[in-house]
Order: sequence, then C-alpha cells, then structure tokens
Amino acid sequence: MQNTRHRIGFGLVGWLLCSVYGLPASADPPKAQYEHGELVVSLASADEARLASISVDRAVEYLEKGTRAWTGKHNCVSCHTNGTYLQMRPALTGRLGKPLEEQHAFFVKALDDFQQRYAEKARKLKRGITPTQIAYLASGLAEWDAHVTGQLSAETSDALTLMFGVQASDGSWGNTECWPPFESSNYHGTTVAAMAAATAPGWLDQVSDESVQTGVEKMKEYLRATEPPHDYGRLLLLWTATRLPDLLDDQKRQQLLETVLNHQQEDGGWSIRSFAEPEQWGNGSRAEKLRSEPEFESPPSDGHMTGLAILVAREAGVPADDSRLQAGIQWLLANQRESGRWWTRSLNTDSYHFITYSGTIYALAALDKCGVLK
Repeated sequence: MQNTRHRIGFGLVGWLLCSVYGLPASADPPKAQYEHGELVVSLASADEARLASISVDRAVEYLEKGTRAWTGKHNCVSCHTNGTYLQMRPALTGRLGKPLEEQHAFFVKALDDFQQRYAEKARKLKRGITPTQIAYLASGLAEWDAHVTGQLSAETSDALTLMFGVQASDGSWGNTECWPPFESSNYHGTTVAAMAAATAPGWLDQVSDESVQTGVEKMKEYLRATEPPHDYGRLLLLWTATRLPDLLDDQKRQQLLETVLNHQQEDGGWSIRSFAEPEQWGNGSRAEKLRSEPEFESPPSDGHMTGLAILVAREAGVPADDSRLQAGIQWLLANQRESGRWWTRSLNTDSYHFITYSGTIYALAALDKCGVLK
C-alpha cells in the first residue's frame, strides 16, 4: 500500500507545479505557507517584524515544520523544501544535531518507488522535472552519508546509479523551465547531480560501471562547455567546482568568485534579482511579474542570495574574516524575522514564497561557515 501511495504522489508532480506554486485566478488565497494536520506554518511576508537578536531555535523549528508538512501533505521530493532540507541540513549536524530521521526514511522509500518505475518504464523518468527530482534525492542521501554516518550507504550508491540512468545524452539532467530558481533549467539540475556524485563518501573513486563512468565524464564536460544561463548559474558552477577539483582551472574559479562578490549590495547583502535579467528566469515567463515589482529598480537584499553567496564564497576559499563576508553576516544577523525565516520574495507568485525556506537554511549554513553558530 505504501508503494501505491508513493506512485500516486509522484504522479501528481506536474499538477503540483501549477496548483501549488501558482494559484488559479479564481482560487482562494492560501492561509498558510505549509500546512498538514497539526503542522501549520504561517505565510511569509515582507512586513513580518525582525528579531532583535538571532534565534537559531526558531529557524530550526521553521525548517523542521516546513519539511515535515510538505512531505506529509504532498508525498513528493521537492527541490524547494524537503530536497533543500536534506541537501543542506546534514552539514549542520555538528552544530544543530542530527537531522530528522523521518525525512531520510522518506527519501529511501522514494528511491524504492523511482527504482520500480525505472525498471518498468525508464523512458518516462527522463522527462520533465523527474531527473532533477532524482538528483535532489541522491544529493540528500549523499549529504546524509557524508555528515551523519560518515560512510557510503547502499541506498546512496543505488540512488546515484539511478541518477546517471536518467541523465540526458548531452550530459545534463532534465528540469522544467517555469519555476525559478530551482525548477528553471537543465543547467541547475546538472549542478545538483554533480554535487551529489562528488559528496557521497568515496563513491566516485569506486565506480566500476562503465556506463556510469562515461556519464560522470559527460557531466563534467557539459558543465565545462555549457555557458551558464545567468550569473546565478555561474554561482552554481562555482559551488559545484568546490566539490569537483578537476572541473575548472584556478583562473576560471577566480572569475566566477569575483562575479559573485561583485553583486554585493551597499547594505552588505545580496539580492537574487541582480543575478539574472527578468527574461533569463524561467525561460522568460517571469519577466512581466518581476518588472512590475515595486522594488524592481532597486531590489533589496534577501536571505536566499545572501546566505548562498556567503556559503559558496567560503567553500571557494574566501576567509571568514573577509570584510565583504563579514558585512554579509551582519546583514543576516539583522534581518531574521520573528517566525525564524529570512525573507525572500518569490520569483514566481506572491503567494507561498517557498524560497524563504532555502533563504533560511542557506542563512544558517553561511553563519556556520563563518563561525557564528556556536
């Protein structure tokens, strides 16, 4: 019966993309950002008050309630919530304790479902967003192994093998183009896949399957040869290169790092809206929305981009006491909201603002990388 429920849940992914991210004009506005049973997370808002001092506990509570509610209600691997939770949370184990076991268990069950579907109709798993879903699944399991257990598990190895089984012929992983930043390009999906392969403890060194070995090289070549779609993509390429030392030379890494740092704003933060022209997000489908925003001419710094920029800069070797990173840390310390979130306006619709989820966990990771979390 469990497998049946998973098949139904994953089969609804296409429907969820429309009904969850963008409400029809006739639909009632949402009452909560996340909701499932007794788990209720209030809507995110730019007007929410800021905390006088940072609260790690509130941030963790928000992250845990959000991922549990999403998984419980939608029963699918989603990049913006439970996918990001397992991609990022295990690395904070030393500071915050072990991540939620139930989320790891859900990913293992999801792997079983995807494997069964692949055995039955492999071609269908190479379409739409599914390849990137599988990349996020593999990433979460790989991060768990790297930071929680410290050793490669059978399920992570299986997930990575499946991940390369749905790789496209050009070396990329299929994604949608409609919901930026996570679900907006094959390029993004490929960086997630590459980081998953590089993070799983010892996996790249022990791969013996020739087709998978070929896939790894095709993946690297795709990332080397394909021009990123925007500066956000360049940041993702730099992040990926910190895990794959042979991906780029030092000169290219430095160029990418300078691109990221040059986007820093006067208040010390970074804004995701400065990393791409409106027409470059979601195949241009979000341009009208973005250009109509009241802050279009001067987009404010946000949690997602500030946290991610600092995190990637640290992993690229910028010292924690660098004045630019310290200015960013001060922005994060001053801008946590009472709910525990760091506000980031969605690039898609002004309803759920799921990007505040990544904005919160990226912020915690950045604070940890700079030695602020004790």
